[in-house]
Amino acid sequence: MDQIINHAVLSLDFWQDTVTYEGSTMPTGTIGCEVLNIPDSTIEKLDTPCNVLNRLLQGMNTGSVDMELLPQVQQAAGEIISFLQATPPFSHLDRGYFEQKLAVIFSEESMEDAKVYLQLTQPEQLVCALTGQHGKATLLVRVAQVLGHLSYSLRQYKEALTKFAERLNEPGYDRTPDGYAAMFGQFFRSEPTLSLENPSWMTLTNASVQYVSATRPGKMEPQLVKRMHYVSFVGMFRSDLFEGLCVGHAPKKCPICGRWFLTIDARHTKYCGGLAPGDQRGRTCRQIGNLRGREQRELADDHPIKAIYTRRMNTILQSTRRGKLDEETAAAMKKLAKDKMLRALSDQRYASTVYEREMTQQALLEAVQKK
Repeated sequence: MDQIINHAVLSLDFWQDTVTYEGSTMPTGTIGCEVLNIPDSTIEKLDTPCNVLNRLLQGMNTGSVDMELLPQVQQAAGEIISFLQATPPFSHLDRGYFEQKLAVIFSEESMEDAKVYLQLTQPEQLVCALTGQHGKATLLVRVAQVLGHLSYSLRQYKEALTKFAERLNEPGYDRTPDGYAAMFGQFFRSEPTLSLENPSWMTLTNASVQYVSATRPGKMEPQLVKRMHYVSFVGMFRSDLFEGLCVGHAPKKCPICGRWFLTIDARHTKYCGGLAPGDQRGRTCRQIGNLRGREQRELADDHPIKAIYTRRMNTILQSTRRGKLDEETAAAMKKLAKDKMLRALSDQRYASTVYEREMTQQALLEAVQKK
């Protein structure tokens, strides 16, 4: 079966508080949070190519295929791929692979196969899905639906979930799993409807779940992961966002750049680790924020990132006093530890993945010895 129709592109692996997508592992909620930062103007540019695919779909819904649309459809698919490559979280996808696949999917051969396929009855089409007959046609219909509805779905996602994120972003709000659950219950009604005034339909995700033994990126041993397959990108995004809330991860808006970033603990992290707009020295929002005075600094000395650094400084000092480390090696280890701590403060993904492992005394010693 082809990777696309097999839903590999529309699948997430959840393990503890992380999610793996297309070979990248990150804190759960990262993907759904990144979508909140897609500008409305960017989504608006998608309308034109999506409308072309929707014209193709409209014909298919009546059992016909307009072959004259093929050049426009091919161009539209290329424009959408360019958008995906340049826009997180879609940028995790392998552009070369999908350009090659879309050239086959949106081809004259696939369109001709669709002509025959669409004349079949629904039971006959179901048999084709199970047996692999008319595979080119079924893949064409599936991908056209996913890409054709993309701009509309992204707009609906942002409208509903940005309002929810803004509620979570209110000053003094309890940023814990319990607090998120309480706000979720207030914002989303228990009886979902399709009304725009009641966005509870966003809590519904058309997905299938399986449990598999998988080796995650950067790991040697397999873990038992929950693999979820989705029928649309947007269903995948909101599922990731809500799974993040379950483990205490939630979006927060940076007051300096205005972008959403993910917090992974209950502390009141104020600033993101991205570059501050307009800063000629290339400093991050976090660095700028920490210059605004002690009362506005986001990280206390006992913050987990700094606590790891402080413990390591203490153990290096003890090892030096006991003669287990010479002064030169100890100084190099301290400098390396400080560099890693500063990186963790400005890089949320690094802080939540390999930071603690790289800050063990043995890891620091081995790194210094290699240098």
